[in-house]
Amino acid sequence: MGVSIGVDVGGTKILAGLVNDQGVILQTTRRPTPRQDASAVLDVVIDAVRELIGSVDGTVDGVGLGVAGLVDQSRSTVFFAPNLAWSQVPVRVVLEGATGLPVVVENDGNTAAWGEARYGAGRGVQHMTMVTVGTGIGGGVIVGGEILRGAHGVAAEIGHINAVPDGRPCGCGRNGCWEQYASGNALVREARLLAADRRPEAGILLGLGDGSPEGVQGEHVTRAAQAGDPVAVEALRVTGNWLGRGLADLTAVLDPEVFVIGGGVSDAGDLLLTSATAVLAEKIIGGHHRPAPIVRLAELGNTAGLIGAADLARST
Repeated sequence: MGVSIGVDVGGTKILAGLVNDQGVILQTTRRPTPRQDASAVLDVVIDAVRELIGSVDGTVDGVGLGVAGLVDQSRSTVFFAPNLAWSQVPVRVVLEGATGLPVVVENDGNTAAWGEARYGAGRGVQHMTMVTVGTGIGGGVIVGGEILRGAHGVAAEIGHINAVPDGRPCGCGRNGCWEQYASGNALVREARLLAADRRPEAGILLGLGDGSPEGVQGEHVTRAAQAGDPVAVEALRVTGNWLGRGLADLTAVLDPEVFVIGGGVSDAGDLLLTSATAVLAEKIIGGHHRPAPIVRLAELGNTAGLIGAADLARST
């Protein structure tokens, strides 16, 4: 049974794992991410990979690295990863030299989408779009059973499609991006505004924080909504509406068979997806005259990127 190593490099943690050819994680190791020091991040990744190599009684097929950043078409160089202070970093060359294994570098949204396509909610689906609803919005697009990477390797930055002309400022430098209306940050913003306006109805929600609207956090909204707090339920409905609008726009361009929704906000389940699915059905081009994509929750959770990266290392 072949094994490969997947590494998920995030802004706060580096998670690496041994994964077999059935998508099963056999062992993991975790490190904090040394921020603002590109070379230190690579040193930590190399250390984690070497630890896993040393634990294997046999051959490791390769290493797959998922990075929150822009990766070139050759899956070798990271053009830009703002949370890691990486710019034009030749990651594959460095890691191959240090580990002696073949290395594949990929955007973390793509690795998560690939993991779900191979072993999760998108199994057997040839045309799938994953949308990760977390602090922002990320994701990956599978077309004909392959990752859509574009001419330069940086396709599928779906969180930055324009939802509102001249809308809320986004960290990317533009205004009105979809992630400013349908992400975890957007959910918190909406919940705080609603709680400030409807304090008597927001008792459960406010009680989970410090009692003030400003103390509301993302996890509070889901917990309060699950407990029946009407303000939290409304905040998730509004966010779900914006999510559905974006899914309708993506459908017009990509025509996927399945949308897989992941990320922390997806923990709300139907409290988010009911409104998203309804708005998708309402806004989709062609309406009831055409087949509509299925909307599913992701199955692999926070391990999707690690599993997908490891599989890419084996199959690329």
